[in-house]
Amino acid sequence: GGDNCDLWYLYMDLDKEEIDADKMSRFIRMNELRLVTEYNPTVIIGVLHSSLLLHLLLFTDKKSPEHPEQMRRYRSAAELFEGKILFILVDINLKSNEQVMAYFKLKKSQLPALAIFHTPDEKHDVLPLDEVSIERVKDFCNAFLQKMQKVRQHFCVNYRMLGSHRKMLFLTRLLRK
Repeated sequence: GGDNCDLWYLYMDLDKEEIDADKMSRFIRMNELRLVTEYNPTVIIGVLHSSLLLHLLLFTDKKSPEHPEQMRRYRSAAELFEGKILFILVDINLKSNEQVMAYFKLKKSQLPALAIFHTPDEKHDVLPLDEVSIERVKDFCNAFLQKMQKVRQHFCVNYRMLGSHRKMLFLTRLLRK
């Protein structure tokens, strides 16, 4: 969509480095094949260019003894939503990931935690976890997907009930928000 284009140009302005388009699309394809993408400054642009509009982030400490087991479960959950949700790992030991945590208003004491993010409108939900389990991840994703579905249905029903001139007003008001 247009949003990705804007973000791309914004990134180009900020960075001024030449980015090879072929390398870029290869990178995106590779990361979509990998079930979980690890978040760091070099993958940000690839994440923004993902064809998947829903991103699930697991905020965790890679140095913790529970990490390998957490990752195994997170990967298993990722398989269930393959092609629907981009699963991302955010290691809290990376200084650059602190602003991602801040965006979701998370504190280290609340981790591990999940955050789900819908890129077109930035709607999101956050869930601090006592432990990372396939069930918890699955339920959290499904609940968010259902919520998004309800919003879409509500919009469609309201829209269908309007006359054509009112539809134009409705859409322009929506786009202005």
